Amino acid sequence: MARALRQLQLNKQLEEARAKLEKHRSSTELSERRSALEQRKLKTREAFDELTAEATEEQRNLVDDEIAAIEAEEAAIEAAETESETTEQTLASEVARIESELNELVNRSKAATAPVPQRENSDKKGSTTMSFRSFREMNYEERSQFFAQDEVKTFIENVRTMRETRGVKNATLTIPDVMFDVLRNELEGESKLISRVTVKAVSGTARQNIIGEIPEAVWMEAVGTLNELDLSLNQITTDGFLVGGFIAIPNSYLEDSDMALGTEIMTALRKAIGKALDNAILFGTGVKMPIGIMTRLQQTAQPESWDAKARPWTDLHESNIVTIDADGLNGVAFYTALLANAGIPSPDYSKGALTWIMNRKTHLALKTKAMEFNASAVLAAGVGNEMPVVGGEIVEVEKMEDNQILFGYFDLYLLVEREGAAIESSDQILWLQNQTCFKGYARFDGKPVFGEAFCLISFDNSEPVTSGTFPIDYANTALGVLGVTAAAHASTSGATVLTVTGTEASGTTIAYKIGAKSVTSGDRADDFTAFTSGTTAIKCAAGKTITVVELDADSRVIKMGTVVSVPKA
Repeated sequence: MARALRQLQLNKQLEEARAKLEKHRSSTELSERRSALEQRKLKTREAFDELTAEATEEQRNLVDDEIAAIEAEEAAIEAAETESETTEQTLASEVARIESELNELVNRSKAATAPVPQRENSDKKGSTTMSFRSFREMNYEERSQFFAQDEVKTFIENVRTMRETRGVKNATLTIPDVMFDVLRNELEGESKLISRVTVKAVSGTARQNIIGEIPEAVWMEAVGTLNELDLSLNQITTDGFLVGGFIAIPNSYLEDSDMALGTEIMTALRKAIGKALDNAILFGTGVKMPIGIMTRLQQTAQPESWDAKARPWTDLHESNIVTIDADGLNGVAFYTALLANAGIPSPDYSKGALTWIMNRKTHLALKTKAMEFNASAVLAAGVGNEMPVVGGEIVEVEKMEDNQILFGYFDLYLLVEREGAAIESSDQILWLQNQTCFKGYARFDGKPVFGEAFCLISFDNSEPVTSGTFPIDYANTALGVLGVTAAAHASTSGATVLTVTGTEASGTTIAYKIGAKSVTSGDRADDFTAFTSGTTAIKCAAGKTITVVELDADSRVIKMGTVVSVPKA
């Protein structure tokens, strides 16, 4: 079909498809059903609360029947909502398909117009071409075009809908490929290491083939028989662990433009995930998170989790962790001692150059030790963002310890990215603060393919630190149990003394609150009062429940117990 006719046909199809999508989105049937159901629930709750021991069996049955009917209606609404979401996705996909074909025709007719730089996302299953630069590099017009795309508008509209629907539960929004592609690109602005390691997008449990040591080919007569070469094929397995959390966004942002809302969401997500990725690449324990480079270097025995088909494990904790005494050394003497170890990391299989990871204080120390007077007797620092003599970029990561440098060939660290990044929302948690909470999460795993490609140096003659700290996963840690006994205080009238058992050995405190209080692991206990077990006089009436909690060093609840007061007469 001629290009102009095809373009005319597509414009007509696009108009019809957009009309169907808009009609579907503007339908209020489901929201009205949901609103009516909520009113029905309130009335039924009132009726249930009015039931007393004297209520007749007929009255009880009436309430039971109404509850059953409500549950059935709720299930029907949820099924209809799921079907509606599927229909909307289908319609949006059709609009995107027509727009894509139409844009292709338009671009062909404007071959002389310079295109926006392309960024292909060919690794991700079902992905689309992202015709935008990094979000920070976009001008206002490009950002407007980005947020005008149907899949992005659908996502943002759904975010607003979640806020407007009070009490929404399990409302999950999958981030569209087009937005997550930009988010991934933006991670390079927050993660110092993601652009330096090898990142692969995969789905399911992945197995990465790794070629072992490359043998040397054999020279022979041109008419000779070829020799068999010993070549080993190793394999490492990667999983996918969840990384994420929730953030609170003021509702005023949600009432703003699509661009403001989308920018705030992406900014918060990329910052949180970027920090977690850097920490995991360096110090990840391999337990519910990637294996970090430091973790691999410090191993003194082959771990049980070592892949059966992986390359043979080697002990690197002495050969690739080095301590040098650079006290008093400066200039050439210091760099001679430091760079004498530059050859430790093995460059085999690497496509890149050395990268040097340190915190800002260490970077400044390197600059100071390189200071010298130039020919004009002016003091000059000889180190910028590249290591002198041997080369390689210096990258500042604040998680590193002072006077420690991790260096090596970071493209030999494999980071795998899973599908299924999502956002969920609730306006219940911080309702009084007029904020809506969004939780964002993604799935990653990773490990050093060759531990021999890295080295850790400490140049202050102290034992290198090879482990890091991670935020505690309170949400998935069971609340511990305290043993609490109560007795009348020995001398204070009206006071009870509590004796607490089952606490941690050290580093924690205990606190109490009069009354039964529900707490969960990780809660803050700002309204609790600290006390000393077996000593503190707690005044309260007889028979009152006292809730006791144990707080860790971050003042978060880790254990709880309750007891009934026994005040001294």
